[in-house]
Amino acid sequence: MGNEVMGNTDIKAAIAAERRELAAVLDGLTVDQWDTPSLCAGWTVREVAAHMTMGFRYSLTRTVRELVRSRGSLHRMTDRCAREDAAAHTTRELSALLADNADHPWRPPVGGLAAALGHDVVHGLDITVPLGLDRRVPEDRVRIVLAGVNARSLRFFGADVSGVELRATDLDWSFGTGTPVSGAAQDLLLLAFGRRLPPGRLHGDPTGRFLLGRA
Repeated sequence: MGNEVMGNTDIKAAIAAERRELAAVLDGLTVDQWDTPSLCAGWTVREVAAHMTMGFRYSLTRTVRELVRSRGSLHRMTDRCAREDAAAHTTRELSALLADNADHPWRPPVGGLAAALGHDVVHGLDITVPLGLDRRVPEDRVRIVLAGVNARSLRFFGADVSGVELRATDLDWSFGTGTPVSGAAQDLLLLAFGRRLPPGRLHGDPTGRFLLGRA
């Protein structure tokens, strides 16, 4: 079931459920797990969690002010704010912010509700995958986010999947042309958002280019 057949009410419910489930995951983490490197390059689990709650805590005025401080670079702004906010909030506060704002209407500047769900799903995987937690994102949520994968989104997230065809092994989804790379749909979603994965999650000859630690 993709976002072409799901209404806004359904997507809002999926966002709220995703946030509550991720908050429960965060509540169960140890101190060492909070400080584990995430799939977001340069960020720990703590910094990803801080970034996920930024939209709930920042007014439009503050966002503009922080963007000006970062000389107009959204990347510099989000990186700096994630680090500052991770240091300013306890882990309990960060998980509570996610749970308490499950129904918050925040969404990215472009992409609408589906992009808001994608933000939460992908950042949640940024946390659970490197921690080795076997969390399966419900299929309906994964399908909504996969439906938004296109050439424009790949460029935005710096994802290079040229020369390969991504093939999901757990649902009927594929993208691109070339040598097949197969894996669980949520792992392929991470590739489409510019992430690299630990070994053993992908199959196919070109998988090495998508692995953590490879140049």
